[in-house]
Amino acid sequence: MLEDKNEMIALLTGVESSKKSYYTELKKTVDMLQKKNMQLEIINEVMKSIKIDMTLEEILNNMVDKLKNIIQFDRLSFFLLQNVRLTLINVFPGNTFTIERGIDLPRDNSLYWMALTKRQVMFQQLEYPTWNFNELELLRNLKLTSILVVPIYSKNKEIGVICIGRCFLEHWHSDDIAFLEQLADHLAVSIENTQLYNEVLRSKQEWENTFKAVDDMIIIFDKHVNVIQMNDSVRHFLKTHHHKDNLLLEQHYKRLANKTFQTEKTSYKEIHFEDQSTFELYTYPVYNSKNIVYGVIACVKDVTEKRKMEVQLLHSGKLAAIGEMAAGVAHELNSPLTAILGNSQLLLRNVTDEDDSFTLLRDIKTCGVRCKDIIKSLLAFSRQEEYTFQSFHINDAVKQVLNLLKYQLEKNQITVITNLHEDLPMIEGSQQQIEQIIINLLLNAKDAVEVLVNDDKEIEIMTSLENQSVKVSVRDNGIGIEQERLSKIFHPFHTTKEAEKGTGLGLSVSIGIAKTHGGSIDVKSEVNKGSTFQLVLPLQPLTKTEVSV
Repeated sequence: MLEDKNEMIALLTGVESSKKSYYTELKKTVDMLQKKNMQLEIINEVMKSIKIDMTLEEILNNMVDKLKNIIQFDRLSFFLLQNVRLTLINVFPGNTFTIERGIDLPRDNSLYWMALTKRQVMFQQLEYPTWNFNELELLRNLKLTSILVVPIYSKNKEIGVICIGRCFLEHWHSDDIAFLEQLADHLAVSIENTQLYNEVLRSKQEWENTFKAVDDMIIIFDKHVNVIQMNDSVRHFLKTHHHKDNLLLEQHYKRLANKTFQTEKTSYKEIHFEDQSTFELYTYPVYNSKNIVYGVIACVKDVTEKRKMEVQLLHSGKLAAIGEMAAGVAHELNSPLTAILGNSQLLLRNVTDEDDSFTLLRDIKTCGVRCKDIIKSLLAFSRQEEYTFQSFHINDAVKQVLNLLKYQLEKNQITVITNLHEDLPMIEGSQQQIEQIIINLLLNAKDAVEVLVNDDKEIEIMTSLENQSVKVSVRDNGIGIEQERLSKIFHPFHTTKEAEKGTGLGLSVSIGIAKTHGGSIDVKSEVNKGSTFQLVLPLQPLTKTEVSV
């Protein structure tokens, strides 16, 4: 009875209806708070799950997966601003592309561009749009009824837009729009960070690729002269060189790095290793923004070939000077020789064979003619302006050289055997340079046999025709060449002679001339049995151009 009475009083006073209204409002508030909380959780989850090394596609996929839990939509497309162009990056779901990925969106009459440039959200009902924008027909074809275009921008710049479409007609709640704007702000920060990270990563990768590709050795030191980085060239050197060389290199670059730290200036050192290689070592100071040296970079460059080339050029200059001197001496000797030959011929006309002075005068004339021939050969050898390709007979080159070296060979009691093929065709090339090769081969043969203690010193020079090539062979019975040295004899400066007897450039220069003529030089040798060098020159004509000396 009492319960019925209380219920009646509640109905008459309106207490029950107030409770219902209160609980209804309370439920709405709780639902709204739960939705807000869920939005914050989604933003937090999206931002937490985004890593700086993620791709843009991964970031978007991550965002869409979370967004589906709180906002209803049927399609989402993402456009990124790249080089002042709004470019389609991706669409969700993936089967709703209306234009190809990577296509730029035209700026004129574009709803997307307007949202981006005005930095405000754009809502459009597609059935009754407020204006006929460019994207309208493409979106209608997807059966969408409304779209929301949310710009993505930071304080500094525009980044892109998100277009969210629905196939059902429903206005967007202001809380949802505020949430999407907030999500776009966080997404803008993530995209900017990702782009910056990728740019730094790309720059780092380009620098590392360049660092690794440099042939010179590069070593980077910290302020305590500890090696913090080195390129592959350093590792290759340490792997292929002797332990002593590695220690020598380390000793020099640490000492020079210390010097650079102390002086804050570039330092230089030339290093010579056991294998006769030469390296230049430079150390450079590295400054920070406060102009304080905080590191040193060492650059180690192999200059072995450069040094050899410098010596070779110096030697070539000396040879050129000797050639000019020889030509000058030859011209100076021509005048007295002309008088000697002329007077001896005049005197011979006035004496008979039985006269006591006849033999003396004849010897004077013979020696004068021989001197004349030697001078002629010197002039031909030193005449650089004639180093052009033309037709000549290889036997003429051999005879010219033999005439030039005849005295040296006879003085050392060396027997010279000549076996010249008389029916050889003419070849194209520089006769003076081919003579230089033959001179080098004969002088090497002379050096190889003159150390023999017996009197059986022999050099044979032979010409032949074989396989469409003219061949000049120089054989000696001298000391020979060790097998392990045969692969090195054509290298510049490789020699076993004393300093005053040779530079090691003869065969190196000779093989260069042979290759210029399209030919080669072959060698066979046995220790204590002798050597045979064979110059091979092709018959086919070559271009008549100047040949550098």
